[in-house]
Amino acid sequence: MSSHRIPLIAGNWKMHKTGTEAVAAAGQLKDLVDKASGVEVMIAPTFTALYQVSQVLKGSSIALAAQNLHWEPKGAFTGEISTEMLVDAGCSQVIIGHSERRQLFGETDETVNRKIQAAAAAGLLPVFCIGETEAQREAGETFSVLDKQVRDGLKGFVFDGSTNLVVAYEPVWAIGTGKTATREQAQEAHAYIRSLLKTLFGKTVAESVRILYGGSVKPDNVKALMAMPDVDGALVGGASLDPETFSKLVFFND
Repeated sequence: MSSHRIPLIAGNWKMHKTGTEAVAAAGQLKDLVDKASGVEVMIAPTFTALYQVSQVLKGSSIALAAQNLHWEPKGAFTGEISTEMLVDAGCSQVIIGHSERRQLFGETDETVNRKIQAAAAAGLLPVFCIGETEAQREAGETFSVLDKQVRDGLKGFVFDGSTNLVVAYEPVWAIGTGKTATREQAQEAHAYIRSLLKTLFGKTVAESVRILYGGSVKPDNVKALMAMPDVDGALVGGASLDPETFSKLVFFND
């Protein structure tokens, strides 16, 4: 973790928690982590709980994110949610291109790119997810997969002051499997991503973009991961559902 990049600990609640459950969890989390300093915290509840949770988080330091969005501002897109709706619900960030969206719902680098552009245009911070599958890693294709995902996902993207993007590296083989990339594997991938950002956008941008690690992050491995120079936070799934457990990740330095 670099000293000049503020770490971000992000919780992706996926398809868990009703509105009532989300409000209770967000309230508990607020009590636990609102005094955290030197670290930013974000949670991403389901669409149906966003507005309720935004009311709980008012006046707190915890940012609210959505788990997905549609790139069109409005129209005949049944079941989709626009950037304007997310902003109206209280969101400041949005997760884009999560591996589950890519694998289960057919998202492509092209649709991810359109979503990133739409989010940035609306003032939402895109948390741009990339990562290789187990088969790709075993075939030695990790870097080529990351290269394509980054280049295609960020095609035409414009940085404003270089702070309007977060990248989340999530090796697909480590999500919800209990397997975690070693801290050396995580660092190697993050360093590659940062070098690629430098090639595409220049050194200033590359140095300022936070690259999160996602994939079975838990209280017992978070500190080792965060000690790596290019790991600037975590995108957390299962361990974010329990406020007590998630707060231990937020206070990884204690």
